Formats: sequence, structure tokens, C-alpha cells
Amino acid sequence: MNTPGTIDRPATHDPKKQDPTMPTTDEPTLVHPPRHTTDAPEARQNRTREMQLIPEALARAHMHERLHEAESERRAVRLATARRMQRRAERASLRARRALAMAVMN
Repeated sequence: MNTPGTIDRPATHDPKKQDPTMPTTDEPTLVHPPRHTTDAPEARQNRTREMQLIPEALARAHMHERLHEAESERRAVRLATARRMQRRAERASLRARRALAMAVMN
């Protein structure tokens, strides 16, 4: 495997192939003190929580965008339908005027 592992997911579980600065299973843990004494697990947990929320935020934004697209599509369809009905009504009005003019002239 060419990609290096992380603390939480090591590249290998074989102790002989792991980082020599990390404690191995056959050595006592007192020989190697922890490399970072800060609140690393909490920071990793916060980072993990934030990273888990990123896809939810992206999905929420994607759905918001899709809803706007659907609404604009519905508006466009309604507008096209209204224009088509208006043209049909105008043609019917012209036919009625012609019929009335023909009836008056005869």
C-alpha cells in the first residue's frame, strides 16, 4: 500500500511495519511516552463531527437548489400554458367577430 495510514486507521496492523515512534504490542507502553499530550482525541472527534456534517450541508444545499429549479420550471410551464390559452382565446374572438360581421352583412 503506497498511501500512509493515520493514527486512527494505520496502514498496516503488523507491529513490525508500523511507525517506529509508535509503541508496539511487544514493548511496554512506558518506554514510549505519548507523542502529543494535548487533547488530540477531542480535536479528532470535533474534526470528525464537522466532516460528518459537511455532506449533510451539501445535500441540504443541493435539495434547496433543486426545489428552486422545480419551482421555476413550474412557473415557466404555467406561463407557457397561459400564453397558449391567450392565443387560443384571441383566435376564437377573431372568429366570432368575423362570424358576426358576415351575419350583419348578409
